[in-house]
Amino acid sequence: MSERRIDVNRSNYSVIDNEFGNMRDRFEQEMRRVEEEMKRLRSEFEGYRPNGGPAAISNQPYGGSAYSTSSSHHESSNRTGGFGAPLPPPSFHGPSDLMAHRPTYDPYLDNLKSPLIKDESDGKTLRLRFDVANYKPEEVTVKTIDNRLLVHAKHEEKTPQRTVFREYNQEFLLPRGTNPEQISSTLSTDGVLTVEAPLPQLAIQQ
Repeated sequence: MSERRIDVNRSNYSVIDNEFGNMRDRFEQEMRRVEEEMKRLRSEFEGYRPNGGPAAISNQPYGGSAYSTSSSHHESSNRTGGFGAPLPPPSFHGPSDLMAHRPTYDPYLDNLKSPLIKDESDGKTLRLRFDVANYKPEEVTVKTIDNRLLVHAKHEEKTPQRTVFREYNQEFLLPRGTNPEQISSTLSTDGVLTVEAPLPQLAIQQ
């Protein structure tokens, strides 16, 4: 089992202000749509075998621990954490000069389409977002265990009158072959955690 912790970098960027017109309702609505897309990708990546041509996709229904959501709250005013907002549709690359330097991928990954995958001239990157606005930056941790991405946050307050405890857990199955050293995570000023993972490339045979 290989475990790696990913540093959470703070930014001065506000996702909700800049991408959703400062309307949190819109942001949360988009996160619900992304949740369904993440479930679909979980099934896709579960069946993927690297460097072996198109993958044999598992037909098993969604379930199990490869993708899970857990949120424990003991305070009535707490919000349930979400998954984040989707990306705009991938940009179209028509000119061959943009594709000339494009990395080589397994045909299956090369043809995989999702609003969570950025398809640019320099390669494909999976971008996931998580709403951790109820937690301080130092309470948020991101790590990988083998090809699983885990996001965890925990907050606890104790006073003579009461104890407040919140916990946030998200797990996402990454495609096999993803390099954990290339994964980055950034926390915005409004508590949106963005995790970017370049999709695994095929080694070019010399």
